[in-house]
Amino acid sequence: VQLQASGGGLVQAGGSLRLSCAASQPIFNNDVMGWFRQAPGKEREFVAGIRWRDGRANYRDAVKGRFTISRDSARNRVDLQMNSMNSEDTAVYYCAVQRNDQMTSIGSFQSASLYGDWGQGTLVTVSS
Repeated sequence: VQLQASGGGLVQAGGSLRLSCAASQPIFNNDVMGWFRQAPGKEREFVAGIRWRDGRANYRDAVKGRFTISRDSARNRVDLQMNSMNSEDTAVYYCAVQRNDQMTSIGSFQSASLYGDWGQGTLVTVSS
């Protein structure tokens, strides 16, 4: 599946951005879509994931209460609403899809190795 991420850009600290990721093929109930990010000089890290079946979401601690992941099943799209942004959020953001034969636990959302398809990334820069 091809994933097209969009919505990145420059935002001031305290501001908001909304990222979108559209999949070229249907996303199925047992699948998970996630957002990861990679800051300069750092390793890629999990940001948020959502299970397609029920919309159950999981977030890294640093973004809880500020970021919200949501899905649009009709459009095979996942969004990431980012509020109260700070300089630590500056990174290239990637969306990815995890295909599963059966429903998976939310703990698995964080494992990058379980995601088989990745988008091209969109740059988010937060200025202080």
